[in-house]
Amino acid sequence: MEKSVIELFAGVGGFRVGLNDVREFDSENGIAIENRDWNFRWFNQWEPSTKIQDAYQCYKKRFNIEESTNENNPNYWLNKDVSTVPLEVIPNHSLLVGGFPCQDYSVARSLSGEKGIEGKKGVLFWEIIRILKSKNTPFVLLENVDRLLKSPAKQRGRDFGIMLRTFHDLNYNVEWRVINAAEYGFAQRRRRVFIFAWKNNLKYANNINENNEQDVLGFITHKSLFARSFPVNLAEFKLTPLNNSFKNYKDTVEMTATYAAKFKKSGIMLNGKIYTQDYEPLYNGDKTTLRQILVDDNKLDNYNLTEAQIKSMKAAKGKKKVLRNHPTGGEYNYSEGAMAFPDNLDLPGRTMLTSESSLNRSTHVIEDPHSHKLRFITEVEAERMQGFPDNWTDTEMSARRRYFMMGNALVTNIINTLENELSKIIINE
Repeated sequence: MEKSVIELFAGVGGFRVGLNDVREFDSENGIAIENRDWNFRWFNQWEPSTKIQDAYQCYKKRFNIEESTNENNPNYWLNKDVSTVPLEVIPNHSLLVGGFPCQDYSVARSLSGEKGIEGKKGVLFWEIIRILKSKNTPFVLLENVDRLLKSPAKQRGRDFGIMLRTFHDLNYNVEWRVINAAEYGFAQRRRRVFIFAWKNNLKYANNINENNEQDVLGFITHKSLFARSFPVNLAEFKLTPLNNSFKNYKDTVEMTATYAAKFKKSGIMLNGKIYTQDYEPLYNGDKTTLRQILVDDNKLDNYNLTEAQIKSMKAAKGKKKVLRNHPTGGEYNYSEGAMAFPDNLDLPGRTMLTSESSLNRSTHVIEDPHSHKLRFITEVEAERMQGFPDNWTDTEMSARRRYFMMGNALVTNIINTLENELSKIIINE
């Protein structure tokens, strides 16, 4: 089977950077140097809230993409709302990848504010399904915030259960794993859920007997894509079946009202049977710290904080307990623990958000090793935290937008680590 890919909600190309091991780009023309042979046949990137499509322009420049003015050409649809793209122009492919946007699952929002899969951007999951139905895609690799497994707050696990049921109805098996990039040696403590789905009539599906729990356990701890790429401590891994099966529901509409389940950090669905379990990572290598990804430059005065900014950031990162009004009525105490200020350079960075570099509790502030002054991280340091080549986003976008792009991106090192086993799986078909 050819290693052909389409990338949805592509951003600045994180999946492509990871799969094709992009570590640099040609300084003369700005085009990425791709070191592997994944054939990206099509991508789609469209941001409805902005006139200037910075992410799309960055992807187009780095991967030397030519637009088209012909509606029958797939490249005409690269920067259009994916829901408007005619299915017939999307090329056939063996792998669909995407970090589908679910604004409602943002780690920056409170659980009580979630709308779940019915939220404004959550509906884009159904665009993935629309394409899978039409193209009969063999393999799917998706990324999302780990809160997806617990959404919505009043009906934990409903949304992910609906997703699994939808995949099952299309004859897919699914494995998922919440991966903290720092726990496997990378420069950011960023937890994301990765979802790998495959058609149940493929050779890969024959590696496991879903009717034998020991075989299922052996697969998910030794043989699966995630197991071979990101080992787990087997002493802490005891796979258990999930009793609340979606098979008891006629369809996903019926599930919406009452379905709930406790999905743990890892799991697998095989022909509708679900097993789930927490795990401890098994990694004995070196960790990558903030200190190791800093730019070696003693002329970074533009990033230094003023005294007023230092005071504001100290207050934002300090311990607090505030009385607030609940949207549904009444009052409650909102509390936050203190955060390190400045950030510890000998630890991996915290999860980077789209608000990076602003006066925000989540923003990284470090003591510069050269000047010993407090400063924000640079745009290049933000790119390094996500595993992108230096100056990847230095196209025509503003500094603020460059930080935004990195806050929206995935840790490309995760995809790079998955690539070897993923390649074997697809080639074997």
